[in-house]
Amino acid sequence: MMPSRQINMAEAELRNHLRMLWEQHVFWTRLVISGIVFDLPDLKSTTNRLLRNPKDFEQALAPLYGPAIASRFASLFTEHLVVAAQLVQAAKAGNNTAAAEAEKKWYANADQIAAFLGSINPYWSAKDWQTMLYNHLEMTKTEAVNFLTKKYEDSVTVLDQIEQQVLQMADVMAYGIARQFPAQFS
Repeated sequence: MMPSRQINMAEAELRNHLRMLWEQHVFWTRLVISGIVFDLPDLKSTTNRLLRNPKDFEQALAPLYGPAIASRFASLFTEHLVVAAQLVQAAKAGNNTAAAEAEKKWYANADQIAAFLGSINPYWSAKDWQTMLYNHLEMTKTEAVNFLTKKYEDSVTVLDQIEQQVLQMADVMAYGIARQFPAQFS
């Protein structure tokens, strides 16, 4: 997907920033999942913080892609988070019909995100993004199921996998941006 090569300081800073945003996505998602599953009193606060993550991505992308494109990404990413919470809530309630419907919406949203990213950067493949996002959804669903079924050690193992996978997504994102905007990252 990405060739091995040296990067300069500007690209390293971009990569680090995107890695931080994806790490925050994983961290706050896990806290929201646990908040839903265990009815934690900080659920509203952790949900609000998780929903700030798409806006943080928007701020990172706006100088490069403009406010409309950055806002569209934030909107799609917010939908990803809202639908994920609906899926966990339905699963916790044992409402299999609602859970299946939420999961269907979740994957449709992943398709939208993948197509969108593939359309704004010639160095990003919609198919690659779809694969990465589907893997992310599957692992996140497994993480939630592990919480719901009290398989806490397994949830930690899956979290490690999710973390590695989103770091790769961040690197793909940074690589594509640096190639698309060489004057800013050379």
